[in-house]
Amino acid sequence: MAQATLSISSRNYGSWSLRGWLLCKFSGIDFEPVMVDSDDPSVRAELLLLSPSFLVPCLTHDGVRVWDTLAIGGYLNELSPDAGLLPRERVARAHCRSVSGEMHSGFSNLRSALPMNLKAHYPGFKIWAGAQADIDRIAAIWNECLSAYGGPYLFGAVPSMADAMYAPVCARFTTYDVPLDPACDAYRKTIMAMPLMQEWIEAAKTEPDEVEELDVEF
Repeated sequence: MAQATLSISSRNYGSWSLRGWLLCKFSGIDFEPVMVDSDDPSVRAELLLLSPSFLVPCLTHDGVRVWDTLAIGGYLNELSPDAGLLPRERVARAHCRSVSGEMHSGFSNLRSALPMNLKAHYPGFKIWAGAQADIDRIAAIWNECLSAYGGPYLFGAVPSMADAMYAPVCARFTTYDVPLDPACDAYRKTIMAMPLMQEWIEAAKTEPDEVEELDVEF
């Protein structure tokens, strides 16, 4: 039996659920994902972009419940410091926390204009100016990290908390055919090709095409 559970919502639409799931996978913790009913208010909050720190995803482990995605990452790093969720070196660790925190609290224009939908593809999608500013900032973060730490992941040879935080962005850029510079596009392809991402995407393909009434509530 798994030592922990992680509550998640839709794999196709749930960007925060994907982040929490990747963090657990990267850490190596033995856990069981538990799908929360789509009518649950926490699920609706996640899918409608109302909060990055609601109750989905929520990690339950050894009598502890952790529901904020950054808090999940921090908790898992304490459990498995050798997994590489946070870099060992102090400056790199602070940098990783900073770019992860920026993803956690920012980029609202990107979230609303390019919602996650893994099964969809919109070639030539027109991106409005507010979302483009978010895209430009994300590209700057990626280029800075890739240049500083050598890739192929944002902080070097193994995926970190930052990669879990930006993985749904890679999925959005793929869905909406977002043009990227060569370094950023290579990073996007690296993330999308990860076996864990492919596992999540294959599971998403088995879900219904739409979340009932979700488009109405936008």
